[in-house]
Amino acid sequence: MLDLAAVTGSLGSIGYGLAAIGPGIGIGIIFGLGVQAIARQPEAYNLIRQNMLLGFALAEALALIGLVMPFVFGK
Repeated sequence: MLDLAAVTGSLGSIGYGLAAIGPGIGIGIIFGLGVQAIARQPEAYNLIRQNMLLGFALAEALALIGLVMPFVFGK
């Protein structure tokens, strides 16, 4: 029989590792589609780049919040 009470260690780091997958995929989608949009409409470069960097900053902020939360709510 498996004793779940015997599991010890920092499970927060495993949780963060899994949670970092989402922002990583999101950032890849943001920049991939941003490059496509710039290639289709080069005259809108400034607007597309501005929105692309804003989306990147928001996605990265989620990753950083996920990094800090195990330390805040840890034992």
